Amino acid sequence: MSDEPDVGPRPRIDLHSHSSWSDGTTSVRELFADAAAAGLDVLALTDHDTVAGWEELPEAVAASGVAVVPGIEVSAEYDGRSVHILALLPDPAADTGLAVEMARARASRDERARAMVDRIGADHPLRWDDVTSQVADDSTVIGRPHIADALVAQGVVTDRSEAFAQILSPRGPYYVPYYAPDPVRVIELIREAGGVSIAAHPGSVTRGDALPLELLEAMVAAGLDGVEVHHREHGSDERERLSEFARRHDLLITGGSDHHGAGKPNELGENLTAPQVLEQIEARGTSGTRLIRP
Repeated sequence: MSDEPDVGPRPRIDLHSHSSWSDGTTSVRELFADAAAAGLDVLALTDHDTVAGWEELPEAVAASGVAVVPGIEVSAEYDGRSVHILALLPDPAADTGLAVEMARARASRDERARAMVDRIGADHPLRWDDVTSQVADDSTVIGRPHIADALVAQGVVTDRSEAFAQILSPRGPYYVPYYAPDPVRVIELIREAGGVSIAAHPGSVTRGDALPLELLEAMVAAGLDGVEVHHREHGSDERERLSEFARRHDLLITGGSDHHGAGKPNELGENLTAPQVLEQIEARGTSGTRLIRP
C-alpha cells in the first residue's frame, strides 16, 4: 500500500477530529461546516470515550455535504503513559465491552477533574463551576482541556498550551491520574464491537515518549488494524519508522488532523488518509455501523 495519501484528487479524507462532546470547541454541525470549508470529503468524528455526538451526524452530513466515519478515540494506559486508540465503525450499543470500559473511564475522568480543580483551586482562582461553564452539555466528557479553558477564562494562563505545560502537566503537583484500560484489551474490545482499531499518534513525543515497540507488537498480536502515521506530532523520521512498522505487519496507514477547533492549532485536512485505505476500513468493519454519506 502507498505510505503517502494522494492529496490532490478527491476524496480528501481526515480520520481524526473532535467536537464539543469531548474536548473540541465546536459543535458537530459546526465541525462539519468547517470540514466542508476546508475542502474535505470525508471526516471521522472521534470524540474521547463517547459516542454522544453520533446522534447529530446525519443532520451534519446533510447540511455540509461531508461524509462521516463514526468513531471514538479510546483512552488506554500502559506503564504510566497515555495510549490513544481510534475505534472506527464500532457498535455503539451501551452493553458492549468497549462501551462498558469507556463508561468506567468517563466516570474516572470526572472524579479526576474534580480532584484536580480542588488542588488547583487552593492556589489559583478556579472553581468547579468555572470548568462546567466551558462545556456545552451535561453529557460532555470533562477533562484537562476544559480545566485549561477555565484557567484561560480566569486569566491564570494565556492559552491551553500554557496551561498544559505548567499547571496541568503530569509532572506537576496538581495532576491526578484516572482509570484507563490496558491498550491490548482495548484492541480486543474494539474487535469484539465490530470496529477497526488504529493506534493514534503513537510516535508523539509532545505527549511523552513514543510508544515502545514491544507495546505496538503486542497490540498487533491482539488484532490492531492500523497506525496513524500522518499526524502533526510525527516528524519525517518518525513517519518513516512507523510506515516501515506498518508495512512489516501489513497494517493500514492512516492520517488525520486531530482537530479540536480553537483548542489546538491542528487544522482540518492537514493530514489525510488514502481513499483505498478507507475502502479497507469499510470492508473490515463488521458491526453494522457504516459511513454516513450525503
